[in-house]
Amino acid sequence: MANPNIVNVTSILAGNAAWALTNTITTTLLTVGSSMTVKINSLIVTNIHGTNAATVSIDVNGVGSGATGVTVNGPLATCRIASTMNVPADDSLVLIDKPIYLMEADVLRGGASAASTLELFASYEVINDA
Repeated sequence: MANPNIVNVTSILAGNAAWALTNTITTTLLTVGSSMTVKINSLIVTNIHGTNAATVSIDVNGVGSGATGVTVNGPLATCRIASTMNVPADDSLVLIDKPIYLMEADVLRGGASAASTLELFASYEVINDA
């Protein structure tokens, strides 16, 4: 997996995405393309159900290679951002409010304890060094 140079880039494109989470916890939400880095600025999950709470689980699959110039000992292949975190009815939960980077081929995955109950919103930037 390459480690794109974010100083010498071809483009930085802003983006937003939203998903209605299913009850399959490992559903692929976003996959980072070749020669790309995705800077996730925020992840917000909202419970749209009026009376029932639900839980959210979000992870990044493919983590572990580190970055050029860094040796990571004993890395995880999958890292959880949220693991069955409770989201009360008619409420929102901020999962990320400080940037994290997803590297080439990393996969953002997630799901909820109940389908059609939680919606996930992401604000991000796609950094291209190709």
